[in-house]
Amino acid sequence: MAEIAVPDGSWAFDGEVLRIVPGSGKDVHDLRRTLGDVRVPLEAIAGVTFEPSRKGGHLRLRLRKGADALSDVVAGALGPPADPYRLTVPKDRAGAAEYLADEILDTLRVYQTPSGACDDYLVPIPQVPVSATAGDGTAIFDGERVWLEWTVFATTDKEKAGPQELPLSDLAGVEWRPQAALNYGTLRFRVKGEARPPQPPQKDVRCVAWSIQRYGGATALVAAAVLARLPREAPELPAAPAPVSDDVHDAVLRRLAELGELHRSGVLTEEEFAAAKQAMIRRLQES
Repeated sequence: MAEIAVPDGSWAFDGEVLRIVPGSGKDVHDLRRTLGDVRVPLEAIAGVTFEPSRKGGHLRLRLRKGADALSDVVAGALGPPADPYRLTVPKDRAGAAEYLADEILDTLRVYQTPSGACDDYLVPIPQVPVSATAGDGTAIFDGERVWLEWTVFATTDKEKAGPQELPLSDLAGVEWRPQAALNYGTLRFRVKGEARPPQPPQKDVRCVAWSIQRYGGATALVAAAVLARLPREAPELPAAPAPVSDDVHDAVLRRLAELGELHRSGVLTEEEFAAAKQAMIRRLQES
């Protein structure tokens, strides 16, 4: 088991699943708090990096397209405080973060995990009901219908239109955009067969809009819950997996040597070294 626990949260990898748990402090973003624990299977992972900085660094996870509804709907635009797949690491834990990233990457290489698009979600989809308030409205989704209710910040256009009820079967899509510069952040729903000229977000009755980034709250999670329950477009067929090469065996043997060095230097205890060594030997035999 490779793991790291810091104030921002914890990541633990057992060779098959990466468990991501948000921190418990008051500064944890609404989205991460609402989402809770996330279990990411190995086959959903496209890559992982540790990005060092003067104060420590960040662990960043990349998922395969189509594997996770949240990643698909935000398209890389979710900011650091809200992104569950980004972990802030203090300087004294940088070594543990690098070790965890290496463990995941080595396992991906050993099992020759594909990195192309998935034809089904591999990360559990967001549970319903789910709701979020941001800026001029509240979006509520129960799995069958979306309700949009306006706050005191809504324009006269939205107040006159009143609350909106959108059956899932009537929706053609959902879009989420963060607030940036002078542009509003938006959670917008597209209705089938509805042809109308584009409207500003503050006037669009199919859209919740906000003008301050942190007020986006858990809107991206509502978008992901809706996207996960809409019909999926047929993905491109993945390429046939490459045969296992000698490089895979070399990667495992190289990792065994690294584990031995970590054990000799005292980074790994006897129990941790034995468990990690057995896991790598088992992977070598299976490959």
